Amino acid sequence: MARTFALAGLLRLRHLQQDQAAGDLAAANAVAQANAARRADARAGLQRMPSTANGADMLSTIAAARASARSMLADMEALGRNYQVAVGEAQVAFDATRADSVRLEKLEGRHGALVVAEDLHREQTVLDEIAGAGWHRNRSVDGGPR
Repeated sequence: MARTFALAGLLRLRHLQQDQAAGDLAAANAVAQANAARRADARAGLQRMPSTANGADMLSTIAAARASARSMLADMEALGRNYQVAVGEAQVAFDATRADSVRLEKLEGRHGALVVAEDLHREQTVLDEIAGAGWHRNRSVDGGPR
């Protein structure tokens, strides 16, 4: 049996892919969280807008500002849904690359266990040969069979 894991290069590649997918997932989460923070700020700004008007011009200005803020908030909500979809896709991609890595890691673990078992078997064979040779040597020194 080969002493080194034959798929070690592929395992390294899978780990790199997993790291890339983890980075993509982190970036998607960061963008989604930043969008959520901007939406919260926009909602807070909408609530802070003055609600009392001194005249028709002021009332028209307040109404236009509220309509603009609501439109911006609706756009941000739609963008937030898109970001959540991107987070979901990044999570699926990460899970898939992680599963690929885990499968190869399990194969590597089995390979390692087989190598250890082979080493132990080889060591036991050597010990048996040494013990057998000693037994035969002691038998011949004592004068043969009894």
